[in-house]
Amino acid sequence: MDPIRLLKKDDFQDSLALSEFAFQYTVLPEERDEKLAVMASQQTLGYFVEDRLAAKLTILELETWVNGKAFDMGGIAGVATWPEYRRQGMVGQLLSRALQTMKESGQILSFLAPFAFAFYRKYGWEAYIEYMRYEIATHQLPKPEVAEGSTLQRIEAEPAVLNPIYEAYAKRFNGMLVRTGDWWRNSVFKRKKGIVTLYRNAAGEPEGYIIYQVKDKVFTVHELIALTEDANRGLWRLISNHDSMIDKVVCQAPLGDPLPFVLADPRIKQEVVPYFMARIVDAAAFLRGYPFNAVVEGVSEGKPFYLQLSDGHAEWNNGIFRIQPGQGEGNDVVKLSEEQTFAIEVGSDKKEERHIVSCDIQTLSALLMGYKRASLLYRIGRLQGDAGEISRWERFIPERTTYLTDFF
Repeated sequence: MDPIRLLKKDDFQDSLALSEFAFQYTVLPEERDEKLAVMASQQTLGYFVEDRLAAKLTILELETWVNGKAFDMGGIAGVATWPEYRRQGMVGQLLSRALQTMKESGQILSFLAPFAFAFYRKYGWEAYIEYMRYEIATHQLPKPEVAEGSTLQRIEAEPAVLNPIYEAYAKRFNGMLVRTGDWWRNSVFKRKKGIVTLYRNAAGEPEGYIIYQVKDKVFTVHELIALTEDANRGLWRLISNHDSMIDKVVCQAPLGDPLPFVLADPRIKQEVVPYFMARIVDAAAFLRGYPFNAVVEGVSEGKPFYLQLSDGHAEWNNGIFRIQPGQGEGNDVVKLSEEQTFAIEVGSDKKEERHIVSCDIQTLSALLMGYKRASLLYRIGRLQGDAGEISRWERFIPERTTYLTDFF
């Protein structure tokens, strides 16, 4: 009998008990019905031993931005095992089943928050994001001039107002979520409690917002989204206006954020925090939809790419792919047959062998998410092939910072 199956309604109480134990929290009686209702709308795989739930994970139906385009993504959450069943390979089997399930559902990518990066690397996930965490003492806060005619307004937490600003910002990065109204209400606003303030320019147009909380003399920025530098200055002026009631500000920002450079005293506490991991679930589908750079004149623009990919947990990703970047919607991607591969390796098409670039699924995920450049991956031995061909890959893959302001 297959030990893995989708959880049914009769399993929800056991699943909730496992979550409470594994993640060390307690669901209050008045919250229990809501938690169970959410579980009914989710897809949770359980590993059962003698009809008892031993381990589980949940696959969330999400979307993420990559190079300005939305892709279906399976978010892995709630991975947990009872201690007496640990180190028996159950989570590994659940992850392998989850990959099959996500592929069948059209979820091309998968993200997760790791308890240990090394553990999930074994199953094909790879680090894809780091962010900056700042602690700024009150006397170090910037006090920028605000744009004339601009306004700040405390508002109710309303997705319809905030999402257009968030989405315009999120598209600038790789790995941000596409937020639905339900996600705003059930995840963002529940995790990021506090005050919401909207920034409008002199024309009354919303250009930014901040979600923050002040507690125990610490100003915590849950989310600061600014579409313009004027909005950024206005929101930081708001933060500085709290100087009489706080000792420090804690916030996060994407890598490359210029805040320390613009401060009068840049000696603030700065920490680079490794965050989420990403995995390509279906390489052919992702490559077909991937927004490569426009054809670069003089860089062998008409020649296809050849990629030899290895994946120990999703056999459909193994093989050699021929990739012809397109000029419009989509690219021409073909997984070569054994006969075509043999021809390249020893036959009449041997001239193409030098154009084959090789890597594993972790490396391809880091490359196409924009987390690491092809030249770096080649230098450290994660990407193999002809140096000129590696350079061509680098020219065709857009440069874009990875970032994520959510958690699941």
